[in-house]
Amino acid sequence: MHEQFNFAIEVLGTIAFSMSGSFAAMQKRLDPFGVLIIAFVTSVGGGTVRDLLLDIPVFWMHDLLMCALILVTSIFSMVFNSLEKNFKVTLFIFDSFGLGLFTIIGIQKGLNAGIHPMICIALGTITGCFGGIIRDILLNRIPLIFRKEIYATACIVGGAAFLLMTRYTTLSYTFAQIFTILLIVAIRTLAVKYHWQMPKFYGYDQTSEM
Repeated sequence: MHEQFNFAIEVLGTIAFSMSGSFAAMQKRLDPFGVLIIAFVTSVGGGTVRDLLLDIPVFWMHDLLMCALILVTSIFSMVFNSLEKNFKVTLFIFDSFGLGLFTIIGIQKGLNAGIHPMICIALGTITGCFGGIIRDILLNRIPLIFRKEIYATACIVGGAAFLLMTRYTTLSYTFAQIFTILLIVAIRTLAVKYHWQMPKFYGYDQTSEM
């Protein structure tokens, strides 16, 4: 049961980030091949960096199911494009859920490898954020993690909450996973709605790039 739920998290995370990458690419009016490439790097970028750091086989190179899932999701996104015009909201929703789902995957990979819990939080953050970083760089945008929105902080808070719940409470592991995912999504949503930002140590310039 636990392994099946972990598999479901990985599938849902892949779908969420694939949709996020696809809609971001369509915002920039890329052709279908460009949409597929952006969807792919968004979905596997964080996990690839994580696996390289852990010195284990890169997951997608031995899992054709995930590659096929990204392909199907990308095609669906391009078809759905004819019905969905509000890219910004759609991109935000899928990106937020992908962030939460992949953070959990990264933390669990670290725990399974016997890594210190603090490093596991870092691995979860890398898994959740680096796909989006690569996506934004390829689309010639400043990655969200480096600018105004609360992004990596949500992963860190969620990851810390997950480890505390699994180590110091009697709550079920599955509940801790679901709570963490929803917590990360909630932090991202509230941060955007109420304009929460990390403190900056320089003056704000209206002419600077948003």
